[in-house]
Amino acid sequence: MIKKVLKSIGVILLALVLFVAAFFIYATIREYRPEPYESLGVPEGTKELSLDQSFVIATYNIGYGALSVNEDFFMDGGTKVAPDSISLVQENMSGIAGTIGAMNPDFLFLQEVDLDSKRSFHIDECQYLEDTLGVPGVHALNFKADFVPYPIPPIGKVTSGLFTMTDYRVSHAARISLPESFSWPIKTCNLKRCMLEIRIPIEDTDKELVLINFHLEAYDDGEGKLAQTKILNEKLAEEYAKGNYVIAGGDFNQTLPTETGYPLHNLEDWVPGTFDVSSLPEGFSVAATDNAPTCRLLNAPYSGNYTDSQVYVIDGFLVSDNLIVTDISVIDIGFAYTDHQPVRMEVEFVQ
Repeated sequence: MIKKVLKSIGVILLALVLFVAAFFIYATIREYRPEPYESLGVPEGTKELSLDQSFVIATYNIGYGALSVNEDFFMDGGTKVAPDSISLVQENMSGIAGTIGAMNPDFLFLQEVDLDSKRSFHIDECQYLEDTLGVPGVHALNFKADFVPYPIPPIGKVTSGLFTMTDYRVSHAARISLPESFSWPIKTCNLKRCMLEIRIPIEDTDKELVLINFHLEAYDDGEGKLAQTKILNEKLAEEYAKGNYVIAGGDFNQTLPTETGYPLHNLEDWVPGTFDVSSLPEGFSVAATDNAPTCRLLNAPYSGNYTDSQVYVIDGFLVSDNLIVTDISVIDIGFAYTDHQPVRMEVEFVQ
């Protein structure tokens, strides 16, 4: 009897090992492996940009329409993996679109925009935003996996990334890979961070407005963010040396320098590092503000105050000194539709 029990246990363990091995073989074969540089189709905008005009640019991490005010997330100390219903994602996307419309940006950087993911009920959020706002955009993948096996229940299929929208004429768009933060086997089902670059021609000059949308690493030991920031800074310096006007922005996943900021009272869950301003190339500065926080910790639903809910300023821009920031503000909507709040910035060219 004991031999039969041990044999049965051995068969079960062997089957489990074979199943896990088969999954990792499949995941390795199917791993998303983008090229270092990939040209993308350009948005079909028709407006022309000139040096004598100002423009508005905004950045907004939309949390794939699933991280609204009453949600939490397991990676931040919460328990949930996905929202309970498709209707919640649809309501959030409607609110996100309304928020964007009220900001009326000329250029918009979005992060965590899903194309076909279980966590957002396979809604094509790019198509929804283009149809609702009437503005074209370009998408760059930074997360593509047939099946993410963790936690329980698992995340499942993910196809997601960065999305930049504008109705101005774009001469070129590209996905530029950033260094990976994780090794095999974790990397087979993890994000592949990148920059999404668009180049805007400017009337009566051969210089361009170069806009770079990004979402840096969140849950690494810090080395990944440093390596990614180094590549970003090299790109900024390269474009500035050409005489171009440059703005990079998005979700830094690092605290940005502002006048006051917000105190940390929860050190047990996710805490961002601090952006190293001294690493910036010559000619660039951080554009960020703290009239309201830009991100909240997802360890629990939002409490409505900054004492019970931990908040940060981790979204903003890097701006070359041939541009003037005339206004910047966080649009405070109480984290109604996502765990981030948008940052809106008005900019002029130096004449």
